[in-house]
Amino acid sequence: MTINQKTAYPRERKVDRRPLPRRTAAWAILLAAGLLEIAWSLALKEAGGLERPEWAAVGIGLAMISLGMLAYALGKLPVGTAYAVWVGIGTVGVTLAGMLFLQEPVEWPRLIFLALIIAGVIGLGLDEQPGEAEGSEDASRASHS
Repeated sequence: MTINQKTAYPRERKVDRRPLPRRTAAWAILLAAGLLEIAWSLALKEAGGLERPEWAAVGIGLAMISLGMLAYALGKLPVGTAYAVWVGIGTVGVTLAGMLFLQEPVEWPRLIFLALIIAGVIGLGLDEQPGEAEGSEDASRASHS
């Protein structure tokens, strides 16, 4: 149940009646977008501050695709959760890739904070309520009318 902002009375939450495959597809696309975030970040690292423009072009192209996929997923999923998952995948993935392949330091504080990021993203995902994405669309429509 949520509070109607205009009347301050509780109103019933809309039930998400979309077929499960549509939401599952949105999560799969979001996961792929997060993996592309890792790829474009590493490509930009390989570009060496634009000294290697071919890697910069790859990085920018992958970033555009990743953002497009995120935009699609945001149409089906709650914005806070989807964005946190996208950024979390990128942050954890790039940090791990740096430690594994780019000789960046592997230290306990870094590993602890990565675990906290993962826990936070999982926590946001578990807190997601069915119909949140639709409810936010309804709220934005109501505020614009």
